[in-house]
Amino acid sequence: MLIGPQISSANDAIASNLQSLRTAIAAAAASVHRSVDSITLVAVSKGHGADRVRAAAACGVRDFGESYLQEALPKIDALRDLPATWHFIGRIQANKTAAIAHGFDWVHGVDRLKIAERLSAQRPPHAPPLQLCLQVNIAGEPGKAGIEPQSAPQLARQLAALPRLQLRGLMCILPAGRSAEDNSRGFHALALLLQQINAHGGALDTLSMGMSSDYRQAIQQGATLVRIGTALFGPRPGARLG
Repeated sequence: MLIGPQISSANDAIASNLQSLRTAIAAAAASVHRSVDSITLVAVSKGHGADRVRAAAACGVRDFGESYLQEALPKIDALRDLPATWHFIGRIQANKTAAIAHGFDWVHGVDRLKIAERLSAQRPPHAPPLQLCLQVNIAGEPGKAGIEPQSAPQLARQLAALPRLQLRGLMCILPAGRSAEDNSRGFHALALLLQQINAHGGALDTLSMGMSSDYRQAIQQGATLVRIGTALFGPRPGARLG
């Protein structure tokens, strides 16, 4: 008797959170005279069960982000009836590129040519091109994922030339605990880098930046994809899987 009410309450919370997020996203877009239609919410569903994803989908969410392959693949399989777009947003290990190339529509976080070459070779020929974002360590954090900004234009040219992939844009993750002003500067730097790449022959149209704590600043600096988990689903109950 307890399971039904618990699930209903959780689903009601998702619907309420989503309404609040949509209002906040629209306000952030309006503050810089952007159309809200230019921004896609990627619901970061890692650590949450298929039932929570289904509840979000029932509210109109279509894009979902996963980081842990062992968790993601069974979830995707269980939800094949949904009109969902799946984004892999985690760190990519070379021995997992085949499963990612087969199972996802987007990959954020590519920062090495070797990984992109494997994704290209392993993407099924019958599938549409795998959409890619190049991850940039825009804050210059030592030991963190992402290519250095000065090396991004060359790698972007190399990725754009690979078959069965489509390089769409740039992605970043800023350090936690920074001020809104520092976040805005970091996101602005990524937007300028995208403009620089496009000025030299690139055709990028995507900025994947902003999470639950900083998506407002990201939108004000041009984000087209915001990756939001906690503010939609609540804290992650699931343990980390590889």
